[in-house]
Amino acid sequence: MIQNGSSEDTIAAIATPVGQAGIGIIRISGPRSLEIARKVFCPKKDIQTFESHRLYLGHVKDPASGRVLDEVLISFMKAPHTYTREDVVEINCHSGYLLLAKVLEIILNQGARLAKPGEFTYRAFMNNRIDLTQAEAVVDLINSHSERGLQLASEQIKGGLRTQIRELREKALEILASIEVAIDFPDEEVEFLPRDKTADKIEGELIEPIEKILAAYVQRKIWMEGIRTVIVGRVNAGKSSLLNRLLNEERAIVTPIPGTTRDVIESTIYIEGLPLRLIDTAGFRKVKGRLEGIGIRLTHKKWAEADLALVVIDQSRPVNRDDLDLISKSREKKSLILLNKSDLPGKISEERLDGLLEGLQVVRISALTGEGIDDLRRAIRDLILSPDTDIATSLSVAPNLRHKQALQKAGQFFKTSAQNARNGLPLEIIAMDINSALEALAEITGEITTDDLLDKIFSQFCLGK
Repeated sequence: MIQNGSSEDTIAAIATPVGQAGIGIIRISGPRSLEIARKVFCPKKDIQTFESHRLYLGHVKDPASGRVLDEVLISFMKAPHTYTREDVVEINCHSGYLLLAKVLEIILNQGARLAKPGEFTYRAFMNNRIDLTQAEAVVDLINSHSERGLQLASEQIKGGLRTQIRELREKALEILASIEVAIDFPDEEVEFLPRDKTADKIEGELIEPIEKILAAYVQRKIWMEGIRTVIVGRVNAGKSSLLNRLLNEERAIVTPIPGTTRDVIESTIYIEGLPLRLIDTAGFRKVKGRLEGIGIRLTHKKWAEADLALVVIDQSRPVNRDDLDLISKSREKKSLILLNKSDLPGKISEERLDGLLEGLQVVRISALTGEGIDDLRRAIRDLILSPDTDIATSLSVAPNLRHKQALQKAGQFFKTSAQNARNGLPLEIIAMDINSALEALAEITGEITTDDLLDKIFSQFCLGK
């Protein structure tokens, strides 16, 4: 648990991904940062005082042996103008796991403690440099799957969601203050709080803005996490060929032997900026063997979890029971029916197709030749960004699942308070609901938190962040 660490500790970690690269960075934060840096750094020129936010050239050495490890650039950033609002030192070494690990080991030997995952950002939160929404946006920025996702995360780091939550709280407090006045001065002749007007304010200034923010959750999921897209069909329908065609590479094995694909194959592509996490699955047929049975069960599982299904029907073969089952199931969630092998003579009459596929979106393609693939890409985009999911590109913030749940809770309390105001219930009950909504909003920014919640959030971070 991050909470077990003391703010008096000086922490250190490798802040760049493990691997070979030009530069690797080790970050140190805490009261002894500069002291430790002086012990391990030999500047090229004599330095009496380290100026804040300036780079110095020199070497890192092991104080125990005097051995020089690397030529480095080092920077000292004085509190409070740092990421953690503590004294911070960053050492820019040549990258390579063994070198960075050795430099980190030397720093730890001088009195620093290895940082826990997310501990630097946790300290930034605890020192009031950022709120909880901004801390979570750091993870989004690192994990984003699209340019639009990066923009949303960037806006949240700048405090876009925090600003909207604060505006909601201020409006709620204003309404609550009016109610409290009416409660405290019940015998006054002036009517402080017309009930219908109060309900209108709650609905217009609180409930409607919350619903707009909640609508952005769908967009966030698309741009941040990608669209889980499962490719399903009977054996030899051309699923693996379609995956390879969309990826423009031989990612999946394609043979005329039925049942070649027994495990799922996952890859990510981008269609007009939309990130699609493609999942190729085992083909449906009467199971032959335990291994193939496991593959089919996994296919059902992936289909159930998917946001979008590409249902591949081989139109050069007569429809069988597996095709009918696939078409029936495709009506249960967002799907596209792909009539594959359009380069071959069709074995399904147009009349039969019209009857089977009525009400479904259909695209004719040839995974072998590429015919219809551009039509498929457009169909995917239009289906994902349909009116019920498309959010204006000017929208600057989008909540994650935790924010969504807290906003739903707040919205429900506000709806109850508005309804109670119209129905003439006691003002104390209305005030209680608004207070409960305010607590739900405070959970979003971290003004009300629990240790378990903080651990859950910051455990998503990597070491060094």
